[in-house]
Amino acid sequence: MKRAVFLDRDGVLNIEAGYIHQVEDLHLIPGVAQAVRRLNDKQIFCCLVSNQSGPARNYYPVSHVEALHKRLCQLLENEAGAKLDALYYCPYLSEAEGGTNPEFTRYTTWRKPNTGMLVAAAWEQDLDLRNSFMVGDKATDVDMAHNAGCTGILVQTGYGESVLSGKYQHHTKPDFVAANLVVGVDWILKHFD
Repeated sequence: MKRAVFLDRDGVLNIEAGYIHQVEDLHLIPGVAQAVRRLNDKQIFCCLVSNQSGPARNYYPVSHVEALHKRLCQLLENEAGAKLDALYYCPYLSEAEGGTNPEFTRYTTWRKPNTGMLVAAAWEQDLDLRNSFMVGDKATDVDMAHNAGCTGILVQTGYGESVLSGKYQHHTKPDFVAANLVVGVDWILKHFD
């Protein structure tokens, strides 16, 4: 089994901009492409895991989420020759949480902080969750990491600062707090050598 680094999307890889309705409005956070490339160079499995409730909220179709991910991958490649080895996302949302599109309105184990995306990735990609890392900017990212037995890293980009101050979501206990993905990857690599 391989160890992996799981990465949230918004606020970790790309600049947090709410629901991105125009594909060209997705922009990388400075330094993230190089950080992902460092993981690639060490042959560490890099996997996106992201809640994307836009389709459930009827903001845009799943094809738009796929187009955003295509742009994300293209930007990583263009900037540093970096790549994600797999991408998992959850377009579903329960009615209680605001889902309105019947096709995507349901409870699912894939929505963070549930572990469905990590379990699916581990199963399909032969990954060792107990020795893997999850990097996110929300309490739910850290909670998902811990629920699956991963090490949870909270970055201060995106919503990270608001989580730490108690203004967003709820308090959580990350295994490490990083200013951004670059610092997070520095810390992760110390645990791989």
